[in-house]
Amino acid sequence: MRTSSFRRAGLLALAVGATVGLSACAGGAGSAAPASSAPADAATRVALSYPGGILVLDGDTLETLGDMPSEEFTRLNPAGDGRHVMVTTSAGFQVLDAGASGVEPELTDLVFEASKPGHVVTHGGTTVLYADGTSDSTIFDSDALLASTDSLPAVQTVPGVEAHHGVSIVLEDGTFLTTVGTADGRTGVVAKDAAGSTIAESADCPGVHGEGTAKDEVVVFGCENGALVFDDGAFTKLTAPDQPYGRMGNAYVSENSALVVGDYKDDRDAEGYLLHRVALIDTAAKTQRVIDMPEGAEYTFRDVARGPGELAYVLSSDGAIHVLDPATGEFTDAFPVIDAWEGPVEWQDAHPAIKVSGDIAYVTEPAKNTVHAVDLTTGEVVKSVTLAQTPNEIALTK
Repeated sequence: MRTSSFRRAGLLALAVGATVGLSACAGGAGSAAPASSAPADAATRVALSYPGGILVLDGDTLETLGDMPSEEFTRLNPAGDGRHVMVTTSAGFQVLDAGASGVEPELTDLVFEASKPGHVVTHGGTTVLYADGTSDSTIFDSDALLASTDSLPAVQTVPGVEAHHGVSIVLEDGTFLTTVGTADGRTGVVAKDAAGSTIAESADCPGVHGEGTAKDEVVVFGCENGALVFDDGAFTKLTAPDQPYGRMGNAYVSENSALVVGDYKDDRDAEGYLLHRVALIDTAAKTQRVIDMPEGAEYTFRDVARGPGELAYVLSSDGAIHVLDPATGEFTDAFPVIDAWEGPVEWQDAHPAIKVSGDIAYVTEPAKNTVHAVDLTTGEVVKSVTLAQTPNEIALTK
């Protein structure tokens, strides 16, 4: 029987509180429960934001199951329980129930209040919400939302030191990792054990952004001059081949693979958001290298996903999903899916995105208000649907 991740988070919070002034709060009367007591529907739900609202589609048929009004621009992230989605709004992280068999989707009134809500990280049964406006980390058992339908689950909050655009994660043994920075810039990451003591700290990660957890709970953070790897209680700095600037911003991982794929930018002054190179990190060997995309193929941070065979799938500006083997650095196939497209003027602007559930990739094509389901084992587009709205952000419940 697995240990409750909420219990681990609670022990962590209480322990860290002795050294960094942790505050604990409960969002309501709801209590945590194992997932088996309130199982989520086995079917994938596809949540899509559009200007002023959110759609929820059935992952098999792409039928619209729900259409709910929201703010003009929202971000979507899975809550980690297979059913709920976190919607970032001006008030904080609002809970979207994507529904289940016999239950219609609902944008609930439940909101984890946060100043400038940012990253949502789910790992090992624990969900961590990061507020950029305070750098507070709100921690709760991912499964608790399944049993707490009318109120927020109990949470533990680790207060931030100085506000910045950051991210935190809790590992299975209670280790708490969080970024370090100020409003003027971000510098590194600190790791604390479940007793609240600092295990390790690194200030050698300028512009630290994003995280990903690979095999054996090795965590990778992106830096403007490479990457930072946390493994076995210590940080290792990986230096980018381009200096002084070679930025990895996001890590695309499989928890069954030691190999990490990262988006990569080699020119600080480059205009636009399209990228033409990819970072490959071997967390076991502690190495990083950079490869070029195929000619004419560029992508943004929304266009990389991991899928079948621990491979990476890059939705590129030529309209194809390019299949990348992280072990060899070779692009092994390309599946035409959508029309060629240009990069966004602002990162928030609607542009093609990809998310994967099992063998199926869900691809948005905002220029046509369309969503496609692609079988990544064959490259076949198995289903497409045209919407009345222009899809922007996308999140899956599975």
